[in-house]
Amino acid sequence: MNQLKVAEVQAILTLASRGWSFRRIAEALGIRRETVSKYVQEARAAPNAAKAPTGSDGADEPGAETAAGLEAAMGDPEPAEAPAGSEAPSASRSGCERYRELILAKLKLDLSAQRIWQDLTTEHRAAVSYYSVRRFVRQLGSGVALPFRRMECAAGHESQVDFGRGAPIVGSNGRKRRTKVFRIVLSCSRKAYSEAVFRETTEELIRCLENAFSHFGGATKTLVLDNLRAAVKHPEWFDPELNPKFTSFCEHYGIAALPTKVRTPRHNGKVEKGIGYVKDNGLKGREFRTLAEENEHLRTWEATIADTRIHGTTRQQVKRVFEEIEKPALLPLPAERFPFFHEAQRAVHRDGHVEVAKAYYAVPPEYRGRTVWARWDGRIVRLYDHAMRPIALHAQQEPGHFSTPPQYLHPRKISGIERGAGHLLERTELIGTQTNCWARAMLQARGIQGVRVLLGVHSLAQRHDHAALERACQIAHSHGAYRLRDLRHLLARGGPTQEHFELLEQHEIIRGLHEYTEVARRAIYGSIPSLDPDGVVARDVSGPGDPPTTIT
Repeated sequence: MNQLKVAEVQAILTLASRGWSFRRIAEALGIRRETVSKYVQEARAAPNAAKAPTGSDGADEPGAETAAGLEAAMGDPEPAEAPAGSEAPSASRSGCERYRELILAKLKLDLSAQRIWQDLTTEHRAAVSYYSVRRFVRQLGSGVALPFRRMECAAGHESQVDFGRGAPIVGSNGRKRRTKVFRIVLSCSRKAYSEAVFRETTEELIRCLENAFSHFGGATKTLVLDNLRAAVKHPEWFDPELNPKFTSFCEHYGIAALPTKVRTPRHNGKVEKGIGYVKDNGLKGREFRTLAEENEHLRTWEATIADTRIHGTTRQQVKRVFEEIEKPALLPLPAERFPFFHEAQRAVHRDGHVEVAKAYYAVPPEYRGRTVWARWDGRIVRLYDHAMRPIALHAQQEPGHFSTPPQYLHPRKISGIERGAGHLLERTELIGTQTNCWARAMLQARGIQGVRVLLGVHSLAQRHDHAALERACQIAHSHGAYRLRDLRHLLARGGPTQEHFELLEQHEIIRGLHEYTEVARRAIYGSIPSLDPDGVVARDVSGPGDPPTTIT
């Protein structure tokens, strides 16, 4: 590592003791500013280190001549010795420090750093660089800040909301439970409403706001929030993202929510003061047995103390200004309160349903595998996409039940059996007349089992020519064959049509019925029996060698 010579180090310390800045020393000696800082800091850290001599007494010390020569070359306007009784200036003190008042006066005239440097060098012969002036002006930025502008609001235009620490609730067992105190202040009259709660949730915030609006008899046009997590999802000054449920609440009442800038309490200073007022005046040193008891105390305190006081800023009574000026300017309240609902994100399952309160609801097929928002209130389930656009609406089901309207099913996922036999028969008409006749006869012969056979016919129509299927159905229908395998065989081999014959009642080769009777008797008795004159059949019953014997 390069080491500076003793004379250079002494020159650094001498110039630093006379108030030169590190940058000025580095430029004069041709070294880095970090090097100057290192040697100056080391000299300060050593308690017994010899200090650089000042005045003519140090002319014989090593480096004094170098420091003096540089000082003369730079035209240092500062005195060689500090005035008696004054402290040595800091090593990092800017050369513009002696012109502070002059620079401040020029900044009030809204002059730029470039113009200030030009005036210092031309009018006052200041030996300072432009960059030194620019750095000095930046450092003075906080000292010449413009005063805050006080903003007052018209009646009924704005209210400010915040939460603070409330009085503790002491149970019967002596244990204390912390509370939060909600407070809303009307910016014009300073009329306020306070309510103690246990949790700072979106539901509690909405309920407190509705109670406040009911207490005021109306709502303001805008609502200034201190980036409460219950209302603001992602805080940002330019484009904050609000909680969807809180957004719906504001739409219901026709008001606009305006979150403040992060870490900028002056944007809602009225409610910040109001929170401190209720903590110090209304609740400080108090304990309550129940939350209802604390809220009853707050209502009494607001009516008897906060409303009747003369406000320190307006110099008027809060209650009188509210009744005469602000209350008539409030927005009218809707006929019903905000329909409270539960809300959560839900993932769409592979079957195209989301689970809400242990029941299942269908969404359009394009949302499968995505995440949607669900809102339910015990009667209706509403489903929204990521931009809170509605995508589905269902009546809430009992746990374990499914709600699957047909419009949320993809057409390819609706089977032919679901569509019914009538739909399938209508489709067979598109194939041909013979196919439709066979299908109707088959369905009449086989009943409910024939519905699947109809699906098989449509499957054959996708793989075979319609003309060939028409011929196969004609042949199968002529033979009374109503199985799908018969159609497959006919399509594979082909076959003749069954011929139909009509039965004839009379023909030359057809004999009378009595002839067939004689033939039957001859076959039974072995001979043709004879008839006696009375028409009685005579039968020979004598045996071999016996005389002839007949019986009737």
